[in-house]
Amino acid sequence: MRYRYSTGKNGKPVKKAIIYTCDEHGINFSDINKEAVGIIKKLRHAGFDAYIVGGAVRDLILGKKPKDFDIVSNASPAKIKKVFRNSRIIGRRFRLVHVYFEERVFEVSTFRSLKDGYTGNIFGTMDEDVFRRDFTMNALFYDIEQQVVIDYVGGMNDIKKKQVKPVIPLSEIFTEDPVRMIRAVKYAALAGFSIPFNLKLKISRQSELLAGISPSRLTEEILKIINSDNAAAVVNLLDKMGLYNYLQPNAASLMRKNPSFRQNYLKNMAALNGSESGRGQVLGALFYDYLETVYNWEGEYSSGKNLPVSIENFREIFKAVRSFMLPMNPPRYDLERTLRKYFSNHGIIIKRPHIEKLKPTVETVENKPSAARKRRRRKHKPELKESANVTQNAEIHNY
Repeated sequence: MRYRYSTGKNGKPVKKAIIYTCDEHGINFSDINKEAVGIIKKLRHAGFDAYIVGGAVRDLILGKKPKDFDIVSNASPAKIKKVFRNSRIIGRRFRLVHVYFEERVFEVSTFRSLKDGYTGNIFGTMDEDVFRRDFTMNALFYDIEQQVVIDYVGGMNDIKKKQVKPVIPLSEIFTEDPVRMIRAVKYAALAGFSIPFNLKLKISRQSELLAGISPSRLTEEILKIINSDNAAAVVNLLDKMGLYNYLQPNAASLMRKNPSFRQNYLKNMAALNGSESGRGQVLGALFYDYLETVYNWEGEYSSGKNLPVSIENFREIFKAVRSFMLPMNPPRYDLERTLRKYFSNHGIIIKRPHIEKLKPTVETVENKPSAARKRRRRKHKPELKESANVTQNAEIHNY
């Protein structure tokens, strides 16, 4: 075990972080994505510092193979982009860089400062950036050259204790970003960690802050959950802590009222296996049980309304599903395709031409020809007369 020092205000060295060696952290270097290693090496060759950070380091310590490898550097987004031609700067306020390798995308961010709070966008140093991380388990840096883990906040000990511990003070962590409540529960469920009482209490008291989060951010979070390795465990714990009501309020309500729905809903979630599941299966897990519960496939609507399940009422069911999944708003094409597959499983084949009718046809004022323009077109358009001349026919056709 070694230590990282910096210079204090009095000019004397101050112990800042613990450095864990290979024997201590147990990370298998071969489990690290080669392209992520290449990105770091290229940044270092260009004169910058760069490290693997966050969930990837946590998963490597736990012996899991990370899906994503996030990288942090002291290079600004503009300088990172100059190093990589296959990259793009994203974000408006909080700018970072996506580096593209065929089907994989690597996120490269710049160290942030604490000068304007825990969500500011002023660039800083590693010593500052670490204290902007949400939980200690996600605040570890991995140096690929020395193959060591740099720990400022006791994250290694918290991983050993299997507990979720915040880096940001409890008085500020959720007021600045309520989505951190969802992430705390997700990390606990996926890693099998416990949530300390004071953290549970703070989540319980401040859960209503999630009501102000935009649908796009909530959609992003639930997609991460259902694409994780254990979606059922995450959904179950979120529901028990009263947070799933903000991600899928209609499903959460049905789970409380109908034990059978809850059991089947979680069973469908458990059937998902992260990236190995098909796109349709992942999306369908959010609404299949709703349709099975609400609709009688023999032809009657459970509330007493006569709404037989057929091609004719596909549009009504599509609208009902979309409403059920709010505030999540998946792409229309993906939802239609998944719903078609569900109908097919019940022996009802929906052909694509029928689906096209669902797409709105918006005719703008710009594109819509006025009555005067139509008259002018008719006036100047030559009369089409029959002719044996092939050239003349070709000219008429082109007109």
